[in-house]
Amino acid sequence: MKILVTGAAGFVASHLTDRLLAEGHSVIAMDNLITGNYENLRKHVGDVNFEFVHHNVSNHIHIPGHLDWVMHFASPASPIDYLQLSIETMKVNSLGTHNTLGLAMAKNAKYFLASTSEVYGDPEVHPQKEDYWGNVNPIGPRGVYDESKRFAEALTMAYHHKHNLDNRIIRIFNCYGPRLRFNDGRVVSNFIAQALRDEPLTVYGDGSQTRSFQYVTDLIEGIVRLMAVDFHEPVNLGNPQERTVFELARLIKELTGSKSEIVMKELPVDDPKRRLPNISRAKELLDWTPKKDLIQGLEETIAWYREVLKIPAVASK
Repeated sequence: MKILVTGAAGFVASHLTDRLLAEGHSVIAMDNLITGNYENLRKHVGDVNFEFVHHNVSNHIHIPGHLDWVMHFASPASPIDYLQLSIETMKVNSLGTHNTLGLAMAKNAKYFLASTSEVYGDPEVHPQKEDYWGNVNPIGPRGVYDESKRFAEALTMAYHHKHNLDNRIIRIFNCYGPRLRFNDGRVVSNFIAQALRDEPLTVYGDGSQTRSFQYVTDLIEGIVRLMAVDFHEPVNLGNPQERTVFELARLIKELTGSKSEIVMKELPVDDPKRRLPNISRAKELLDWTPKKDLIQGLEETIAWYREVLKIPAVASK
């Protein structure tokens, strides 16, 4: 198939691009590199099935020829990014979604939207099922991301109902792995980078807030499986094992052999207290559950960070 992947130089979409090319598809990788890293894609340069297009999807998109899929992954996705790039985040998830939907219609292509667990906000229902409408503060600092993704889902479903667009929607829960930027503000990347530098591990709040952590290859497997089924409403993709942030900090400190201390800081506004997916829909539709053990996944991620940050491994105990 011929597939357009927007945001392709980013963390998740670059892994998706790897998988699609490995399966023999042709990929047009589109990114304006505002938060993406071209190095994530460089190994594909020269592949006849790969093309990179430097473009902001919030502007009109022109792609000549046929497309089988339009997969919209472009968006700042970490708190640091979408707080600094608030307007850009709103635009890529509104105008960018509109433009990619229009392109899919023009090409008679299928459409794939990468949404987020952030549409649930600070949830009052636990764990979160896809039929939960969420608890989002639309004017809080996180609202630029939360609400723009909710709008993107609504617009995608409007195209499905009005124009019979063949679409898929995923809601991604916390994901980690190689290529996650060490300075992007997400908890796994924060802790690993701090631990490897023997800097204090900053835990916000009292550390009792929970998250679930899925390795990136598990997420990609879920994405590929969803492409193969006929289902149009959102599907949660995440790990149903709940971990506290403090527990994660201690685990990363141990795995890195770090001398860092763990320090507490004030919890950011609207930071979710508990976040855990109900993945019954993914299990039933896709026969999908995450496979990667957290410790193994963290070890592989830490090894990648050591290489990137040029920090040698500590001697084994």
